[in-house]
Amino acid sequence: MGKQITKNSGGYRTIWKKQLNEILKELEKNIIVPVVVLDDAKDAENLAKALVQGGLPCAEVTFRTDAAEESIRIMCEKFPEMCVGAGTVLTTEQVDRAMGAGAKFIVSPGFDPEIVDYCLEKGITVLPGCITPSEVAQAVKRGLEVIKFFPAEQSGGLAMIKAMSAPYTTVKFMPTGGISAKNVASYLECDKIFACGGSWMVKKNLIEDQEFDKIRDLTAEAVNIAKSVRG
Repeated sequence: MGKQITKNSGGYRTIWKKQLNEILKELEKNIIVPVVVLDDAKDAENLAKALVQGGLPCAEVTFRTDAAEESIRIMCEKFPEMCVGAGTVLTTEQVDRAMGAGAKFIVSPGFDPEIVDYCLEKGITVLPGCITPSEVAQAVKRGLEVIKFFPAEQSGGLAMIKAMSAPYTTVKFMPTGGISAKNVASYLECDKIFACGGSWMVKKNLIEDQEFDKIRDLTAEAVNIAKSVRG
């Protein structure tokens, strides 16, 4: 993400590339980003603990439920070493709530110019969803270097990513949607993949059944797969 300068009534606001890149480096280091849906914030601490113990101190907590904001707050407070972000962000109001709860990054399912520009103006790391060349072009125009590719498998998967990477050489992708233990390695073998988002290790039924040991073990398996490809 390049240096962005915007003009508003208060003068010029500068967003430094270094600050944003620190968050991206943290996500890239983890290789896999668990995509979490929590119906009850009381499960947030145990889930975060399972992820950390399994070797993935990061999470994208989706705003698909009312528990998202409080879950982010709990995870960030109990495990400050985690890189916790908000996913399925559809409004700037949700951006504010997520960041107020401690989120380090914002992920949107599609490319919403209002949300992207709002985040950039405030110096917030944002990964908007892009599945067409036109959407990627809008991201590139704003200096974004990492974008979400969602829903990945349903939108052409790795073949589509490689095709779009040909003209847009500066962009890397975080595919999410249909990513599993069976196909994640094939994605990670591509140098245009920044990281992969996935929910197979944090499935809703596992959380509801309080199977946090199972989540920890599946997370560890995911880490092993990632390391087998990227070291």
